[in-house]
Amino acid sequence: MTGLLGGAFDPPHAGHVALLRDARSHFDLERVVVLVVADPGHKDVVTDASVRLALARAAFPGEKVELDPQPRTIDMLREGRFDEPLFLVGADQFADFLSWKDPDGVLELTQLGVATRPGYPREGLERVLSDLARPDRVRFFEIEPVEVSSREIRDRVARGKPVDGLVPSAVAAEIERLGLYRGRRRRR
Repeated sequence: MTGLLGGAFDPPHAGHVALLRDARSHFDLERVVVLVVADPGHKDVVTDASVRLALARAAFPGEKVELDPQPRTIDMLREGRFDEPLFLVGADQFADFLSWKDPDGVLELTQLGVATRPGYPREGLERVLSDLARPDRVRFFEIEPVEVSSREIRDRVARGKPVDGLVPSAVAAEIERLGLYRGRRRRR
């Protein structure tokens, strides 16, 4: 089984690292691929794909980190590059899973490993499960909460606030070195 962690990673943060670490342990994943979506179809990004790729490589040393040219998960999965994929997401992402392009098609091509945290409301997750053709392809696992978001990191940097502990130290160093998120502007 190959664990896949995809996202914009603008920038990658401690929550991403914790999700991957705990998924690797819980599912006994020998192979993991971090996929940096070049042009996410679901959100705006601030930095170019090449910069986000470098940040992800800094956040996940020793892991395979690739640029994903597909804007949607289903399109990446249809390429068939990965054997027995387990696509890793957080509970917040799974709560919006029905808005993804072809969610039932996604579950035909991969299982979902959904990271939940203690106290996360199960009602919303159960509602999503009840609307899926293959709820058996969704596997939940619990992680310790890491309250951080990429948007929060960008906002803190823009205000000159420290991000210590919110991002891996190598990511903080790259943000500083490249002067990222200081004069924030969105790009699509």
